[in-house]
Amino acid sequence: MTASKASYLTHPPGANDSVRRTPLDSEQSELLDVSNANILQPVIVCHLGRVAYEATWDLQKQVQARLIAAKRQDPPEPLPHVMLLVEHPPVYTLGKSGNASNLLLSEETLAARGARFFHIDRGGDITFHGPGQLVGYPLLDLDRFFTDLHRYMRALEETVIRTCADYGLQAGRIAGRTGVWIGPDEAGPERKICALGIRCSRWVTMHGFAFNLNTDLSFFDHIIPCGIDDRGVTTLARELGRPADEADARTRLLGHFADHFGTQMTYLDHEDAFAYLETLLEMKDLQTRLCSPETAGSVLKYARFNLS
Repeated sequence: MTASKASYLTHPPGANDSVRRTPLDSEQSELLDVSNANILQPVIVCHLGRVAYEATWDLQKQVQARLIAAKRQDPPEPLPHVMLLVEHPPVYTLGKSGNASNLLLSEETLAARGARFFHIDRGGDITFHGPGQLVGYPLLDLDRFFTDLHRYMRALEETVIRTCADYGLQAGRIAGRTGVWIGPDEAGPERKICALGIRCSRWVTMHGFAFNLNTDLSFFDHIIPCGIDDRGVTTLARELGRPADEADARTRLLGHFADHFGTQMTYLDHEDAFAYLETLLEMKDLQTRLCSPETAGSVLKYARFNLS
């Protein structure tokens, strides 16, 4: 294994190589390349499946606090970075600078429709998370990559842009509007396929991206997504004209993340992922707390690490 190529230590299920890849030209790749060719940063990818939003938000805080505590030790404790890959039950989240009027229904009406609402600590405005969406929460110590949040956001966007290119889709950015967009093209004007929002403390990140794969777009009718009322939303399935293979999309995105950020990724699925996080945080029964509606949101109550 050479240090010039990012790789997995263990692999998620293989991608379908028959899908057309659309490479970036050399100038684009060089501009956006954030990897260090000499050091592959270790990342533990924890694929947790469908988990409660509030408890996962608390879990992110705990992992972030653990990584901060580790690097502040003397000497620093060499922990790997973490990426949580999840799917949530229907939930709307509003960023700390968002406008609550962009939620078009009352919380009571949303609850009657099986959805919840949270005002959270990331940047950005309102968005939706739900079934059929690939949600990624990279918890990275940017001191080991680069200390530039604008660059970090553009790098996250680039991994999704390259994933879309694997399917023959020309995705890109709109100036002044965070996220990944499709169009304008013969199918219509610009439409967002992936929303992004992050929080960073002592250069350790949390929150991340929400990539619409097979998402029910009717949920977006109840909000002004990201506070933008003159653009639409879309899914990978809609753009392809067929259901998206979620495992394939997940694999491709992780591959592009590894290549672009210069990481060596260990992929842990469900029980193995929960076991790793329990060891990292010195917790028990984490899976029960994230997956049970009766205990959703109770992670911090049992956790050992926090920033207070």
